[in-house]
Amino acid sequence: MKIIILGAGQVGGTLAENLVGEKSDITLVDTDQDRLRELQDKFDLQVVFGHAAHPSVLREAGAHDADMLVAVTNSDETNMAACQIAYTLFNTPNKVARIRSEELLAEKDALFCNEAVPLDHLIAPEQLVTDYISRLIDYPGALQVMEFANGRVSLVAIKAYYGGPLVGNALSVLRDHMPDTETRVAAIFRQGRAIRPQGTTVIEADDEVFFVAASYQIRQVMAELQKLEKPYRRIMIVGGGNIGAALAKRLESQYSVKLIEHNQRRAEQLAEMLNNTIVFCGDASDQELLSEENIEQVDVFIAVTNDDEANIMSAMLAKRMGAKKVMVLIQRGAYVELVQGGTIDIAISPQQATISALLTHVRRADIVNVYSLRRGAAEAIEAIAHGDSNTSKVVGRSVGELKLPPGTTIGAVVRDDEVVIAHDDTVIKQDDHVVMFLVDKKFIPEVERLFQPSPFFL
Repeated sequence: MKIIILGAGQVGGTLAENLVGEKSDITLVDTDQDRLRELQDKFDLQVVFGHAAHPSVLREAGAHDADMLVAVTNSDETNMAACQIAYTLFNTPNKVARIRSEELLAEKDALFCNEAVPLDHLIAPEQLVTDYISRLIDYPGALQVMEFANGRVSLVAIKAYYGGPLVGNALSVLRDHMPDTETRVAAIFRQGRAIRPQGTTVIEADDEVFFVAASYQIRQVMAELQKLEKPYRRIMIVGGGNIGAALAKRLESQYSVKLIEHNQRRAEQLAEMLNNTIVFCGDASDQELLSEENIEQVDVFIAVTNDDEANIMSAMLAKRMGAKKVMVLIQRGAYVELVQGGTIDIAISPQQATISALLTHVRRADIVNVYSLRRGAAEAIEAIAHGDSNTSKVVGRSVGELKLPPGTTIGAVVRDDEVVIAHDDTVIKQDDHVVMFLVDKKFIPEVERLFQPSPFFL
């Protein structure tokens, strides 16, 4: 597949890194020559220096025979113009653009169509991060919550703690502990290394466990691995930008929400916009302010400003002063690994959320959901099985018969409205949604080939 990526920032560079090892022909376009040189030295890709929305630059990048154009520059207007030009001049078949502006997103149905701005897929990072944080709040104690098949089934990552009923026991006893709950452990990471889950595998404290279950049964499974946390009630948000405002608006009807914004004018706007959120103008690293607002009673402190250092420091202070859990938004990938699991309970990377959404549109076969995990090393995907037993390598075959790549686990099959937790004797049928976990994303091409039906396959 020939893919042009416009923008070599953190998202564009990380996307290129994800794709170069998958036999894709990648061309990266940017106005930063040093950044292009750096990425070209590291990865097997082509680079073009120039403005992403100029026809001559797109022509040099090969837009006339590209399979896909992914516009992720820092400018919404540049991304939109590039897609328009690729459509009008080069007839590029698939165009994906990152759009951040709330005003543009509010008019997306009228704006983003072939008659106006021709986008095939739109990525809205702030909305993705808001959804991500909302899911974490819905399931206290979860490190990650990924939904598949329109929310019917979820893949959840949690840390196993001393005192959890299953800690110290083998996975084979899971069914005995929960006779009425179907689940499948898809992966276990112990001290950063993947362990293949088998019936004899014993769960240890501090293991990071990924399990698949029907969404309505997530809490029952979590209770087996850790002491179930009480539902959150009091939430404090720091940062009144697009993410902070959207998060407060979504949560304020169910939770007691306070929001701290340092800009007076923006704080006044938020106070008018939000109905049940208490808005303060101030500095979240001000101990006196946090004390006055009873930080020790806050269940979750969420720092989502544009400043990584401010987010980290305010969250560390809040935790020291008694906040039960702290989450921070972190732009720099290196920081995520450094801070999570210590004082900071959960570090949220907007880049990883964006990459996951982009990969959904880039993958071959009919792959409808992708989540990039563990800083891009692993992936969870949802693929639709097409064809019949003559044209498909998966349809009509049991999970145990499939030649899955190493470290690949089929966790669940969604058939219409039914969630079937996968076992070796589970037979895959046409149009099933198959949820998989891959410990090593280098095997993605093999999974794609497995799910691509062929008229010549016998």
